[in-house]
Amino acid sequence: MRKIIFSVLLLSVVAIGLLHLFTPADFIFYHNTFRRLSYFPIVLGGLWFGVRGGLGLAVLSSIAFIPHVLLYVGHGSQAVSELMEIILYLTAGLLVGVISGRQTRLRERYQQLSEKLQASYTRLHEETAQLIEAETRLAAAQKFSALGRLSASLAHEIKNPLASIKGTAEIIRDEFPGDHPKREFVDILFKETDRLQDTVEDILRYAKGQPQEKEETLEPLSAVARHVAALLERQMQEKQVRFILPENVEAQHLLVESAKFSQVLLNLGLNALDAVRPGGQIWLLVETADGGWRIAVCDDGPGVPEAEKEKIFAPFYSGKTDGTGLGLLISRKIVESYGGSLKIMDRPGGGACFEILLPPRNGSEVGLTG
Repeated sequence: MRKIIFSVLLLSVVAIGLLHLFTPADFIFYHNTFRRLSYFPIVLGGLWFGVRGGLGLAVLSSIAFIPHVLLYVGHGSQAVSELMEIILYLTAGLLVGVISGRQTRLRERYQQLSEKLQASYTRLHEETAQLIEAETRLAAAQKFSALGRLSASLAHEIKNPLASIKGTAEIIRDEFPGDHPKREFVDILFKETDRLQDTVEDILRYAKGQPQEKEETLEPLSAVARHVAALLERQMQEKQVRFILPENVEAQHLLVESAKFSQVLLNLGLNALDAVRPGGQIWLLVETADGGWRIAVCDDGPGVPEAEKEKIFAPFYSGKTDGTGLGLLISRKIVESYGGSLKIMDRPGGGACFEILLPPRNGSEVGLTG
């Protein structure tokens, strides 16, 4: 583009020189007009190409003007006036070129300064974002630290009353033989008391920095699911919600730690129960997937908005007024302890699905333990 512009200016100089050459000397008005036209390529050359462009075109214009000057040799003052025009050409080219060069250098300096300011702003913005993220993490860590101290304190206070509850449950269980219709509920009370006691002991061991010594009992996932359904039975009856359990062979072959997976399925079941409308349905699905396992708790509720899908796993985030914002977080941590993942998906027919993906363990399809 610059070459084209320079070529146009050069042609303009040549054209003006030819006009001088072929116009009769006594046509003073035309020669004065051509003389002034010469300043246009000189000034434009200085503006676009700096000192070199301005002086170069001034020199070329002077050369093109020389044949016209020769016509006035011997005419005294007229010849001097024509020579002064050449000096003005060179002066104009030099001055415009110098001014343009200074403006170009200033513009380049401002451009560099602008780029530095933009880089500084970008770096400041990134550092600010990192600082905000660090403060958020620190606040969450402080919450978890306070929660840990509170949990240890509560666990210590719950331990003794829990022992009394367990003793009472044992006495009540002795009053109902195995074939009694209410024996199932007593067994649930006893089993949940044991699970709560194990949880309390785990919290106390964790607070003391002691490793977990007790091995979890393995049960088929189908049995764990029936136990969770029994825990939710009254709430489902009040809301007239159906909980459809898996009956396929995969659910019977998949062995899991009963206490941990009871907690996971209970948290997911409670969330689904809160989401569905009266008369809705909840499904528990179990199947093999890529050599591992896929477990899904689905409902036919309104689903979860896209913007909420990641927030619901954040600590202390809850869409319920009485929620703690820890149930899904704890469930995800338990699943991840198996090397698996927990995520939320849209159900094809409407609603939401919490999908658990578990990898195979040692090439086996059963016996998953933490």
